[in-house]
Amino acid sequence: MNPSKGAIINFAIKNKGTLFASYMPFIHGGGLFVPSTRKVKLGEEVFVLVILMDSLDRYPLSGKVVWISEMADPGKAQGFGIQLSGSEGLKFKNQAEVLLAGSLASDHPTFTM
Repeated sequence: MNPSKGAIINFAIKNKGTLFASYMPFIHGGGLFVPSTRKVKLGEEVFVLVILMDSLDRYPLSGKVVWISEMADPGKAQGFGIQLSGSEGLKFKNQAEVLLAGSLASDHPTFTM
């Protein structure tokens, strides 16, 4: 099913390493890379339900696709990145940056860079 046609993609971020690899601070307003084999197009609106580590909170995120990795390179995941939007996107961005405080400037590889 195409995400723009009502599918919700679930993404459980189980640890700080996965959050670091998935969060895209270089995207205006924050971004999130979602490892996935789903076919999406740049500019497409998608919906992702994120569970962040051990929290009971779920973040219903929506955003436009701004990054696509169709084939996994060594050390990189197949998937897409979205530019976060709305109040839930801001809430997720703020929480992610609190959890990643001190490591956002790291030169460790991520899913996108």
